[in-house]
Amino acid sequence: MSDISNKESSNRYASAICEVIVNQEIIEKINSHSLPKGDIIAAAKLAGILAVKKTHELIPLCHAIPVSNAEIEIALPKNQEDKSVIKIISVVESFYKTGVEMEALAAVSIAGLTIYDMTKSISHTVELKNIRLLEKRGGKSGDYTTETNL
Repeated sequence: MSDISNKESSNRYASAICEVIVNQEIIEKINSHSLPKGDIIAAAKLAGILAVKKTHELIPLCHAIPVSNAEIEIALPKNQEDKSVIKIISVVESFYKTGVEMEALAAVSIAGLTIYDMTKSISHTVELKNIRLLEKRGGKSGDYTTETNL
């Protein structure tokens, strides 16, 4: 574990994304609220927030961070394609000595896995793709913003 005892606290921000590829039947069941396990959007958002709070327990040598804000946004596809993309975006903020990138990445990953779990009875073709950091602010290494379009 990195020694952060002499570091100054500062505002920290990170956002991340995960794309979940599903078929049209799953999108229809989400939109009609007819999934066997219930409200998939609420469950995935809650799972993502819980992942933020538990990141230090899941990733070795990751610091426990006092998180001041955690948000999960889930965007369903607007078109009627055979394969559709659900986008999960997290935002995590803290005032602390180390960044919140791992918390943001854990949030979208666990939210995506929750969607997989809640839809696997319909199809095992669900895929999690393009899990990546979108932006980070604060800290000695400076700011970072991905150049990828959403």
